[in-house]
Amino acid sequence: MDLKLVMQAPEVIRLITAGFKADTPFFAIDELQHGYLRAHMPFRNWMLRPGNVISGPALFTTADLAMYALVLSHTGPQLMAVTSNLNLNFVNKGLAADVHAEATLLKLGRKIAVMEVKLRCGDDPALVAHATGSYALPTPK
Repeated sequence: MDLKLVMQAPEVIRLITAGFKADTPFFAIDELQHGYLRAHMPFRNWMLRPGNVISGPALFTTADLAMYALVLSHTGPQLMAVTSNLNLNFVNKGLAADVHAEATLLKLGRKIAVMEVKLRCGDDPALVAHATGSYALPTPK
């Protein structure tokens, strides 16, 4: 698989922020390489569920954003690349902290991108969740 970055982290963040009509970025890319992205979603109180544990929706959102950013960085500004599948396995409790994602591109085809994402919280090295997913890519015109 010959992977090339066509967008850098600042461009991807601007595109996602504008695409979701947000006033400010809500997600940060810490490292971006061919086929790999490390990112995080800063902690906010809405991310907690009872018991001071990071909620499933917050973990799902972080995994999905990591995959979306990884796809965009390799395909360019295709806002209509959409999640076609996302499977999330919860491994350990995530405590109140930033959610960190490590995303790896497993396949980038003409119609689909397949990825995996490992999620951790704060400085704890323990895996909180593991996600696999795919994105349907728009047909080039």
